[in-house]
Amino acid sequence: MRQLCITGYGVVSSIGIGKEQTLCSLLEERAGLVRVKYLATMHDEFPVGEVQLSNDEMVASLGIAPETPMTRTALFGMMALREALADGGLTKEDISHAAFVSGTTVGGMDKSEQYYLDFLENDSRNAYIATHDGGACGEMIADHFGRFKTITSLSTACSSAANAVIYGSRLIERGEVDVAVVGGSECITKFHLNGFNSLMILDRDLCRPFDASRAGINLGEGAAYLVLEDAEHAYRRGAKVYAYLTGYGNACDAYHQTASSPEGEGSYLAMSKALNMAKIEPSEVSYINAHGTGTRDNDSSESAAMRRLFGESVPPVSSTKSFTGHTTSASGAIEMAICLLAMQHRFIPANLRWQKSDGCIEPVKSTQRNVELRYVLCNSFGFGGNDTSLLLSKYDGYEPKYDGSVAQEEICEEKVYLYAASQISVQEPLSEAWMDNPLPVAEGYNRAIEPDYKQFIQPMEARRMGKLMKRAVAVSSDVLNKSGVAMPDAIVSGTGLGCVEYTELFLDPMCREGETLLKPTYFMQSTHNTVSSSLAIRLKCHGYNTTYSHKSISFDSALDDAIMQIAKGEVETAMVCGFDEVTPSYYGLLKKIGFLGQPGEPSGECAVALMIGVKDKTDKKPLCRIAEHRLLYCPTDTELTEAVSVILADSSIDRSMVDSVMLGYNGSDVVDKRYDKLLEGPLQGMEALRYKNLFGECYSAPALGVYAAASCLAKGKVPAFMRRDGGEGLAVSNILVINYDDGKDCSITLLCSDC
Repeated sequence: MRQLCITGYGVVSSIGIGKEQTLCSLLEERAGLVRVKYLATMHDEFPVGEVQLSNDEMVASLGIAPETPMTRTALFGMMALREALADGGLTKEDISHAAFVSGTTVGGMDKSEQYYLDFLENDSRNAYIATHDGGACGEMIADHFGRFKTITSLSTACSSAANAVIYGSRLIERGEVDVAVVGGSECITKFHLNGFNSLMILDRDLCRPFDASRAGINLGEGAAYLVLEDAEHAYRRGAKVYAYLTGYGNACDAYHQTASSPEGEGSYLAMSKALNMAKIEPSEVSYINAHGTGTRDNDSSESAAMRRLFGESVPPVSSTKSFTGHTTSASGAIEMAICLLAMQHRFIPANLRWQKSDGCIEPVKSTQRNVELRYVLCNSFGFGGNDTSLLLSKYDGYEPKYDGSVAQEEICEEKVYLYAASQISVQEPLSEAWMDNPLPVAEGYNRAIEPDYKQFIQPMEARRMGKLMKRAVAVSSDVLNKSGVAMPDAIVSGTGLGCVEYTELFLDPMCREGETLLKPTYFMQSTHNTVSSSLAIRLKCHGYNTTYSHKSISFDSALDDAIMQIAKGEVETAMVCGFDEVTPSYYGLLKKIGFLGQPGEPSGECAVALMIGVKDKTDKKPLCRIAEHRLLYCPTDTELTEAVSVILADSSIDRSMVDSVMLGYNGSDVVDKRYDKLLEGPLQGMEALRYKNLFGECYSAPALGVYAAASCLAKGKVPAFMRRDGGEGLAVSNILVINYDDGKDCSITLLCSDC
């Protein structure tokens, strides 16, 4: 494995703009929790950790034109990323070879809730519709500094930024990049302030993690990004190294959507995985930066998990949310930055306002100075029991292992097979009938055909579930049955927009009627990782669980993550899902910005589940083999041509053996011309196939593209109606699948029938 180190970082929160201010606040034990100032909310009774800058002040500081549509989340991200890139000494040329991985859940909700009624009733704020989703925020943050080689976004609630660190690590370990800039950004919005209030877990006083009188969280906001780098690469370019990233672990508590299990199973597993990866004993950990939200359940659960792992010798522990508030999706990165400051300046931050124990661990009550921190564990736990732990170790110098090149020794990777696939779409659900008798798909708005859910979900349970959740349960149950895998080792999902129906059911009354009497059920199911975590809870699956939310490469990012884990031998099976719904009102908004509803273009909805794994994991014959899978950001024609050539070379498949290419033709003139151009250049001579004429367009439609290509390979033929030229049915043995709809986010997948 490559050795990973951190060579730069930047941070913005309520206790400081940048590392120096943050350090001073920590050492002086000065919290940033005050009454609300910038958020236009009626709830001024709750202390919050707001960043003490207005949007206009940040726009001016960053040199952005005042009229540019911009979100507060994106601005925080730019502020933190600017410091991280400068600290790491990365230039525009450097980042063109690097990855950018960002975590957020709120995304652009601050502007969406402000202009929601304008979106619906007039066209004066349409530019902000396109800034709503997490992927848009990630791209705004990154594009301000140049063009990264690859970009994606994660949304696993409060563990989002920590999971971004894990994915960035895997990209480096695979050799895809030498540098990954990882972290997260989040602003406070009325939507999630009222959401947490509906769950009755906001504290009207300053939060007191682990204290007997704790009564809930104080929300915070901010951003942090870390420059994560292959140690050999850092050594060769003379970069300053702050610490090593020695271990990481993610697990699902699989207990409840918002509550932690009493024994802390998920957090115990996450911490154990991080220590096992680093090959260290629990006794070697110098300090734990706890998740420590200040809620009754979380703190007692995390305490139980720490005692399970460390016994009676729990290391010094503190929750720095007592300083910053709970910065939700950004917390993992902000608290990693705090850990780096603590290691660099030899101190342990205080757990402010702790007075008395009720059985929880007793944290560090005041700042401990002149302490050598050799191994530091940083915990981030999110809704649905998505629990992640990151382990930093002290930098003691580096001995180069290679001469002149960072190329790694040959590693024997596992081959990855696709065993089963299932779909709910505008075609007959949970069926491959579309291959012989496709249903016609009308231009314009189309909703998915619902199956009979009674075989999967009890009626009482179904009444509390939105459409997207019910579809997810059905396709995942179907794919488990088809694959013969009773329990996957990992569940990885992609969704561009998450549960739109329940998001609207919370947002609409809040904007029309005010911030009272809002329903917690709608808020709980509005988070993007609701689907993955709910599937894990149903299965009692404690394995790896992550959700990607980056526009039309959301599913592709999830697939990439799962493939890397299987190829490395970390897991043997993974359920990979792609989900998106389009409500009537959201269809209207997406039509306004040109993503849907163009002349000749059908829309659709998507719920797809795949089971992938190693050879002979079950007695079922695979549908196909996943030979290669890669993500690119804004590739030039030359770069795309080279990427296709590298993928074919790595898979040892001659270009002449690739029968066809599955492309995202959707009936829109702009998109279709983009794919035509690819056929004139890097894909010249390949047989062009299409699938959106059968399923329509949506953010997770690429999941249907992989599903359709795998179905064709399993049968050894492509139906005539899938050929771009309208020719006869075609025999196939290898299919290249390319998603490049927006001309920015690009994925390339090679599927082969040699099973």
